[in-house]
Amino acid sequence: MTPEQSAWFAETFDALVANVGEAVLGKDHVVRLALTCMLAEGHLLLEDAPGTGKTSLAKAIAATVQGTHSRIQFTPDLLPSDVTGVTIYDQNTRTFEFHQGPVFASVVLADEINRASPKTQSALLEVMEESRVTVDKITHRVGRPFMVIATQNPIEQAGTYRLPEAQLDRFLMKTSLGYPDHASTVEILAGSAERDRTAHLVPKITTHAVGEMAELASTVHADAAVLDYVSRLVEATRTDAQTSLGASMRGALALVRCGKVWAASQGRSYVIPDDVKLLVEPVLSHRVILDTEAEFAGVTAKQVVTRILAETQPPAARV
Repeated sequence: MTPEQSAWFAETFDALVANVGEAVLGKDHVVRLALTCMLAEGHLLLEDAPGTGKTSLAKAIAATVQGTHSRIQFTPDLLPSDVTGVTIYDQNTRTFEFHQGPVFASVVLADEINRASPKTQSALLEVMEESRVTVDKITHRVGRPFMVIATQNPIEQAGTYRLPEAQLDRFLMKTSLGYPDHASTVEILAGSAERDRTAHLVPKITTHAVGEMAELASTVHADAAVLDYVSRLVEATRTDAQTSLGASMRGALALVRCGKVWAASQGRSYVIPDDVKLLVEPVLSHRVILDTEAEFAGVTAKQVVTRILAETQPPAARV
C-alpha cells in the first residue's frame, strides 16, 4: 500500500463513519468496529438490550455503501428455507425455479438469532464462511460485500438457544452498542418526528469500491513481531487455567485481518501492536469458553482476555 492509497483509505473510512454516524449518534467507536468488520469481510454479533439502534446500524451501513439490506426475525418456528430460499416447481415452464431468501443481501440483520432452533441457525454456517448457499445440490453466490449482523438479547433468556461454538467462531467480532450519552439522547429526542434516520442517508461509495478497499487493506504489512504477538495471545487463551476452550486459528486470522483494516483506517500501511491491543477484546472474547469453576465464580470471558492482554508482553522492535 502506497502513502497515497493509505491517505485515500483513511479519508474514505472517515467519510463512511461520519455518514453512518448521522443515523447512529454518539457511537463512533462501535461504527468503526462494524465497518472494520465489513472491510475485513467478516460478520458482527451485537449483544444488547432492545431499542439501542442495532437495526439502524445495519440499515445505515447498507445505505452508506449503496448495498441492499434485509432483516430476518428469528423465531422458534423459522425454517432453514426461510433464510436461504427454496426451489419451487413452475407448472408453466415445467422447471424448478430457485426463489432467493432474505440472506441474499449486502447487509443481513439476523434479529435475535438465539431464538431460532440450532437447525435454523445452521443455515447460516455455509453462507457466513463461504459466501454461498447450496440448495438442492446447486450453489448460489450471495455477492460482495456480504455481512451478517446478528443480535441477541442478554436480558431475556427464556425460550432461547445458546449459540454453539462453531456458530460463534464464524463471527469476526462481538460488541454492543449500549445506550447513547446525554448529548446524543437529547439530539435524538429533538428529531423524534423523523422515525427513520437512515432514510435520507446518501451513499458514499459503491459496493464495488468496498471490495477494492477490502483488497487494498489485505496488502497492509504485518511484521513478524506483530504476528508473533498475535500467536502468543491466542495460545495464552488456550492454556489459561480459567478456560476450557481458547481461541481458534480462525480467531487468530481474524485478529490479523482486522488489524490490517484498522491500520489502514488510521492512514498507515503497517500494523502496530496497539492495533492488536484495541481489537483483542471484540475479536477474541466470544471465542473463549470458560472453565466451569470460573463461570460459577462469576468470571467473564472479557475479564480473562483483558488479563491475558495485560500479562502478554508486546513486541518492542521489528523482527
